[in-house]
Order: sequence, then structure tokens, then C-alpha cells
Amino acid sequence: MGLSFKAAVALQDSRIEIRNFETPEPQPNAGLLKVAITGVCGSDWMFFQDLPKLKGPTILGHETVGYVQEVGAIAGPKWGVKEGDLVALEEYLPCGHCEFCRSGDFRLCNATDWRLGGPRYGATGLSVGSGLWGGFAQYQELHMNTVFHKVPQGVDPKYAALALPMSNGIEWTYLQGGAGPGQTVLIQGPGQQGLSCVIAAREAGVANIIVTGLNNPTDLKRLALAKRLGAHHTVAFGEQDLLESVADITGGQMADLVIDCASGGTASVVSALQLARKKGTVILGGIKRQKVPMFDSDMIIAKFLTVKGMRGHSFESVELALQLIAGNRHNVKEMSTHTFGLDQTEYALRTLVGEGAPDAIHMTIDPWL
Repeated sequence: MGLSFKAAVALQDSRIEIRNFETPEPQPNAGLLKVAITGVCGSDWMFFQDLPKLKGPTILGHETVGYVQEVGAIAGPKWGVKEGDLVALEEYLPCGHCEFCRSGDFRLCNATDWRLGGPRYGATGLSVGSGLWGGFAQYQELHMNTVFHKVPQGVDPKYAALALPMSNGIEWTYLQGGAGPGQTVLIQGPGQQGLSCVIAAREAGVANIIVTGLNNPTDLKRLALAKRLGAHHTVAFGEQDLLESVADITGGQMADLVIDCASGGTASVVSALQLARKKGTVILGGIKRQKVPMFDSDMIIAKFLTVKGMRGHSFESVELALQLIAGNRHNVKEMSTHTFGLDQTEYALRTLVGEGAPDAIHMTIDPWL
């Protein structure tokens, strides 16, 4: 008989219900994780609203850090981890044999796309397998194709949970955006992804980091944090004219790299193209869930721009993120602001849209509180 434990289950009527489960029988091609803590990602609000309607009751949470409890005899040699190891999981469960997996870019494997029906941590219903796919729980089953990262010695799990958002910042800013010394990088949106990009830009030695946000109390506090994390300038538009302010800051040159992390409307896509200098690069990372009306593609041609869509992180960027967190470089740990118990999961999710705790940046769920 397995261990009894609790998990937060997202339901079709946009509620969270705490349910009791038992850990599954050990399987040679699987394992078990004792969850230490799981981060609350901005995308978890979308999953909370949509996934239970599509897939039935679901355990959310994909920024999971925990201790390996059981290792199957077949899975163990593939994983390279042992019982007792503290690990951070990626959300992806790649197939391992397609061209993207074989070339190391497994985040593009069709198996990692929840919209195509493949299993993915934090986005797979209770009706699939054991149902224990999410980190908002005390235990989580480990799939054969799990991607592990060993947490550096001495790093608190609470801070290790920053690995995935921080890895997105490294991926978008440095590995894909090519940020480096002497450049101007402009980041739209001061949420956890935008702030991660600030830290990545500072780590890359960028000469001029500009962060933009709305002129409201939440964004103004986050813009202040962006300054503490290393931004050289912030612009709160509505109070300031965005294009004029950036032109003044850059002497009319605008930005070498613009990263759109804003999750609101489509206006930031248009402004990203306007804010980039000729031969600049625009990274689109913020999901809009709507089409851009009257999109002016001629601007891309006229300014000789490179425009890239971003999809998550690479293995390399997660490893780099954990190293950065271990050294608390650029005060990255300041991004971790709130920890809640399992029974406060719904409150944490609602905080993502301004209906919960004030001044939250990166929140975590500790299932043992």
C-alpha cells in the first residue's frame, strides 16, 4: 500500500479542491518525487482557467523542486539521479527520438506541447495514468522521460524554484537575443519573466537596460525592483510617452534588443517593433491569446529587423539559471516574495491576476506547510 498524501486539484468551475491520494505502486520505468516546493508560473492562471475544462480535474504546478524518493530499475540508468537527490524538474516530457530531441532542442518536440495532447508536468489531467502530474502536491510521479537538473549544494528549494522563470530570461535575453556588452536592451513588462530578463541582461554585461511598465501601483513597485536588480532606466508609460522616453534615453538610437514579456494586449507587439533600432532584434515572449489587429509587417522590412518567437527554455539555460541562483548573483533571490501552503493554492493563483496577495513577484507552494 502506498503513502497517503494531499494534492491541490483544479476543477472545471475554476476552483481548487484539496484531495487525498496514495502514491502508486513502484514501476521499473518510473519513480516518485517528494515535492519540496513548486513555483507558481504566470501561465498557471491560463491553465487553471482552461485545462480542467479540456482535460477534467488536474493537478497544476510545473516549476517543481523535490527529493527523489524512488527510482525505477529501468529509469535509473537513464536519469542519472539517485534516491535522496534534490532536483529541479523541467515541465517538458520529450519523446527522446524525434529530430528536435536528437538535436538537443527537445522543447520543440510535439510530445512537450500540451495542446497536442502529450503529457506534460502541470498540464495533464487526473484521467491519464496515475494522474500525479503536477507539483501542487506532496508527491509527484516521475515519468520515464523526465528532464532533471540537480540543485547545487546549499541552495534552498524555495530559491531553486526560480530556475525555470530565470532560465527563460537567460534563454530569451542571452542565448536567443544575443545580448552583450555595449548594447541597449529594452524589456517590456516588469513581471517575473521581465525581471528575469533584467538579471540575464546584467549578467551578460549589457550597457543600458531599460524596463517599461504601466503607470499603476503594481507595475511601479516592480519597476523599482527592476532598478534594484540592475536596470539602468525604467519607463512607466501613461505617465511618460514611451517612444519619446526611450528616444531620449538612447539618444535617438533606440534598442538593439527588445524583449516583449507583457502578457496583456497586443499593443506591446506593435511598440516592440517601434522601439527596436534598425538591424535590431525583437523577442516575443508574452502570450497574448489574440491576434494583432492591422499588423504592419512592412516595419520589419523597413527596419531590417529580426523577430523571434520564444518557447520556453533550453537545458543549458536551466543549468545556467541554477548557477546564478546558487551565487545569488544580482540579488536574484529578491524575486522570491511569497510562500503559501497547499490549502492556499487558489489564493496564490488568483494573486497572479491581482485578486490575492499584494506585491507578489514569484510565489511558491510548500505542500508541507
